[in-house]
Amino acid sequence: MISLYVFGSAFGMPDPSPFVMKAEVLLKIAGLPYKTDPNGFNKAPKGKLPYIEDAGEIVADSTIIRWHLERKYALDLDAAIAPAERAVAWAFEKMIEDNLYWVILGDRWTNDANFAKGPANFFKRVPMPLRPVITRVVRRQVRQSIKAQGLGRHSAEDAHRLGIRSIDAIAEFLGTKPYFMGPSVCGVDATVFAFVAHALCPVFDSPIRTAAQRHDNLKRYVGRMTARYYPQLDEIAGCKALS
Repeated sequence: MISLYVFGSAFGMPDPSPFVMKAEVLLKIAGLPYKTDPNGFNKAPKGKLPYIEDAGEIVADSTIIRWHLERKYALDLDAAIAPAERAVAWAFEKMIEDNLYWVILGDRWTNDANFAKGPANFFKRVPMPLRPVITRVVRRQVRQSIKAQGLGRHSAEDAHRLGIRSIDAIAEFLGTKPYFMGPSVCGVDATVFAFVAHALCPVFDSPIRTAAQRHDNLKRYVGRMTARYYPQLDEIAGCKALS
């Protein structure tokens, strides 16, 4: 059985990392048996989660995990869509992961109020008096990563404008379709669902959350995906699971 290494549920979400949620939903879409393990971070081969162990093979990064699953198990998670649609799906996926994600991350780690409600809880297991020191160090590292990526060089207002543009584009393309590319679930739905759910997470106050809440189709989409892939949950990100 495949082992998926996760952080574990937090903030009312299946996982505090949208990338971990993406990997788990990919496994669910693929219909492959798996188990989750919250104790693998210290052994993460790239210093990040998620990664999987599959018959002794370690595979890290959510996209590379997808490629591994498709190759090893002869799957095509985009079988329902044409080549041109696959290109659109890939472009949206990269917009979400390489742009929107960093805005969401900045909101959680650089905004003091959001940090206190969210990421600060990750450090509760660190004993005093080391806890505040480790917290400052890690928080500074996250800030530096956001700056190195580029979003952290903008004002908060400009960063949010970029993120809102992505949210609006996702909502516009989704329209009235049940799933992101049409009537059938595709691989990109794992990404869209995970990141839109995190954008809507009610724990954090942000212009990104406000923008996402304006789009009823995004909330219905999260509810629809929740019902399909997390039926044990009544809701995710405040979006009721739709029957």
